[in-house]
Amino acid sequence: MKDPRKKVLAVSSGGGHWVQLKRCLPALEGERLWVATVEPGAASSIDCERFFVVKDASRWSKIALLRCALGMAWLLVRTRPDVVISTGAAPGLLALIFGKLVGARTIWIDSIANAGELSLSGRKAGRFADLWLTQWPHLQTADGPEYRGSVL
Repeated sequence: MKDPRKKVLAVSSGGGHWVQLKRCLPALEGERLWVATVEPGAASSIDCERFFVVKDASRWSKIALLRCALGMAWLLVRTRPDVVISTGAAPGLLALIFGKLVGARTIWIDSIANAGELSLSGRKAGRFADLWLTQWPHLQTADGPEYRGSVL
């Protein structure tokens, strides 16, 4: 018999993105939670079914970005999640892109640190997110992202 729970892949880079993603994880209780982050030691701080360490990247290093993209593509092809959720940055955006390609529903929650404008990844995520969220009410627009409250 097939497991009725959704397979959710939650992805973030490190630092504040990781802190915010961890604060979202209780909302996913009851689902098959798989987590991917750039923080190797993060597995001990969360309860999930599977944990993956992914390469970090930014727009400043094309080689690192390529490595991250290849690793993320392989992860999404192997795991085939039902839902991909991310708080950013580059690894999360790549997860949304490849998530769409494998048929997953996608959710982007832009960083609360970006109070003045959306992050670069956040601006690009709108094209790939089924649910595109900002944590600042004044950044909500008719075309997205939506404001439904903040994580912090």
